[in-house]
Amino acid sequence: MRSIGSTQRRTVAAAATLAIVALCAASLVHAQGGKPHPRAAAPQCDPAAFRIIVDVGHTPESPGAISARGVGEYEFNLRLATVIDGKLREAGFNRAHLLMANGEAIPSLVRRVGQANAMSADLLISIHHDSVPDVFKSMWEFGGVQRPFSDKFKGHSIFVSRDNADYDGSLNFAKLLGARLKARGLVYTPHYHNEPKMGSRRRPLVDAETGVYRYDQLIILRTTRMPSVLLEAGSIIHPEEEVLMGREEHQLVIAGAVTEAVETFCALRQPKTRRAGAQR
Repeated sequence: MRSIGSTQRRTVAAAATLAIVALCAASLVHAQGGKPHPRAAAPQCDPAAFRIIVDVGHTPESPGAISARGVGEYEFNLRLATVIDGKLREAGFNRAHLLMANGEAIPSLVRRVGQANAMSADLLISIHHDSVPDVFKSMWEFGGVQRPFSDKFKGHSIFVSRDNADYDGSLNFAKLLGARLKARGLVYTPHYHNEPKMGSRRRPLVDAETGVYRYDQLIILRTTRMPSVLLEAGSIIHPEEEVLMGREEHQLVIAGAVTEAVETFCALRQPKTRRAGAQR
């Protein structure tokens, strides 16, 4: 018999090693009933267990900003919030709650915050429509009446407060919402950050990709005990955008973006929600 050279010995050893690895793998599969080891499942949202509050900004008595055509902001807020609430329910978020109040501005705001905190909600989104400081306004005639308007800025903006009990959660949802609005072709307004004439109303831009600003002093964001975001859906002091904000098809675009953002946020937060629910 001829002796085996060094190269042949290495080849034989390598083949033996591969055979052992294959045998071990086969034994492992057999031990698991012939099935490979399952991968960890991606997080899933359980919409029925997730409570979101859709806050209607302002009240009939304190309607907020006045549009270029003389309509109170509250009417725009209520219409959009109602569409969002309906879209969320269509997606299975049956614990969605439309939060409204009556009365003067500050007392009604305090009542809304108290109601929101009592609900132990997982998320709050406050719906608003924007205006601008007087320095940007001009006058035009509509319906035989001289009214202020401004065509300087249009677009949405999203606000969070660093003083919120769950700032990280608030910021995460705000970015998700901004990204979904952007994916639908909607553009945020940068003037809160880059317009010097905004004065004390200038805000730090937290995320330039998705249009998220910080507004630490807002009561609806600062004193709520769940992740909270305020959406200025558009500028109703801008005559063209005011018309756009009143169209149902545009409201549905915004509601779709909100719903997708909520679904993603719910999936990411679901384990925490379940644990919290188990403790209550």
